Amino acid sequence: MSGHRDQHKNKNSSNTASVVWKFSEPFARDLGLSIWDVRFLKEGALWYLRIFIDRPEGVTLDDCEAFSRAINDPIDQLDPIKQEYCLEVCSPGIDRELSRPEHFSAYLGAVVSVKLFRPLPDGSKDILAILQDFKDAVLTLETQDGQVLEIPKKDTASVRLCDDYVDADELSDDDMEV
Repeated sequence: MSGHRDQHKNKNSSNTASVVWKFSEPFARDLGLSIWDVRFLKEGALWYLRIFIDRPEGVTLDDCEAFSRAINDPIDQLDPIKQEYCLEVCSPGIDRELSRPEHFSAYLGAVVSVKLFRPLPDGSKDILAILQDFKDAVLTLETQDGQVLEIPKKDTASVRLCDDYVDADELSDDDMEV
């Protein structure tokens, strides 16, 4: 019974995020921004509406503040959320989470850190690899040792950009520890 209720909450949260996304896009465009993601979720006793904004040259604290001011009153008038919540406007960050098909398409060739719900046959639940492709909700990854993995998106807990990948072939002797 509680599982059904949790699914209902997730559906409502997803619908709320979708409504807020569509409503917020014109405000973001007016400020030279784009919406990266919108999440409506409960953490402890509180509900949070998080709107992640982006722009090619990066997001500043002033951008977050300007967007928050621009959207605050109009979103209250729209009233898409019946319970009390905290509005947070933030940047997706350098280690941004890739969650939508357009995110994966934009970052083909990038290094990603993938956390899995269930371990691979070798026992690992964390993968550091290059995102080679994303089709039909399946990630194609190439690991540092050249192994190619196909992982369904539904099997991932998170996929984030990462810059910790070091190609062993590109290390000089000075970089190698003795």
